[in-house]
Amino acid sequence: MQLHIFNPEHDIALATNQDKFVAPHAGREMRADMGFLPALWAEDGDLVLVHDVEAALERVRHLRAYAHDVLFVTLADLPAMPEGITVSPWGWDRALCRQLTDAGLAPALLPDEGRLADIRAMSHRCWAATHLLATLTEGHADRVGEAQYLTHTSQLPQGGAPYVLKAPWSSSGRGLRYVDGITPHQEGWTRNVIARQGGVMCEPYYHKIKDFAAEFEVAADGVRYCGLSVFKAVNGAYAGNIMASEREKAEIIGQYIAFEVVEQAIADLTQLLSDQLVGRYTGPLGIDMMVVEHHGVKVHPCVEMNLRRTMGHVALSLNHADTDPRRLMQVTYEGGGYHLRVVTTAENCYPVW
Repeated sequence: MQLHIFNPEHDIALATNQDKFVAPHAGREMRADMGFLPALWAEDGDLVLVHDVEAALERVRHLRAYAHDVLFVTLADLPAMPEGITVSPWGWDRALCRQLTDAGLAPALLPDEGRLADIRAMSHRCWAATHLLATLTEGHADRVGEAQYLTHTSQLPQGGAPYVLKAPWSSSGRGLRYVDGITPHQEGWTRNVIARQGGVMCEPYYHKIKDFAAEFEVAADGVRYCGLSVFKAVNGAYAGNIMASEREKAEIIGQYIAFEVVEQAIADLTQLLSDQLVGRYTGPLGIDMMVVEHHGVKVHPCVEMNLRRTMGHVALSLNHADTDPRRLMQVTYEGGGYHLRVVTTAENCYPVW
């Protein structure tokens, strides 16, 4: 039996790295509105932590075709958790562990300080650039990607080609700045990020043709590739996932680049992740990738690593057969709250993305 937790504020919690962390209003609202989400990938009989059980039951009713038979619980129920239960959050961070122990969950069920520090270090954008991207691109003419870690504004490129600045820990399009000639405002933003997080990532600006991701699961005996995530991002922020068979998703990406190039990059990633993560991390992760135009069409094999569950994993959990119509999974904000929608229309399912 597992206790599942949707904590979408996880990436911000990693950045602050405080056990007494108060998430921004949007993060708290999303967690309250969509705490039921793990019912879509949990096993029958599992537990899901929510803010309000009745509200969760009403929310999941609209997605009954995809949900499993879970039991919703609140923080007040945590002291009575059965022995042998495992805890499976969206992502592990110090703030979540403090919240759970304060509510009475046994500390033995949670990662210790050393494991939490390791997860945070590997979630830093520099870790993926150093341990994954550098190896993935070396000696491969059909791959591209590089990143530098800057610790002072004097290291910022002056003039020349446009580039992207990224905070080491950030999510959903936040913490990114596109630069084509540094301005005082951008320099000030960079200085603030360096002061808070120790540095900033600097990457070339690539002409993006297509966003996608590869989703994985890390276990004690290795890394399993779960499938493709074909999604839309607007200004770096998540906007929706296509729900389709793996064959269809491969065909979508294959419109832009030979899919064998992507397959080989994923195979190399699987081996690299096994070498780097087994024994240090257990759970889901996603690697964002891109098809780009850079002296020809190439694949960027590791834009970033999300060492947590992703919306791509959620889309994969909504089983999709080859004979099913293509659908679109979206997170929307309307009527004063967040909602998960699964829609089936020609306009939404066959967009020119």
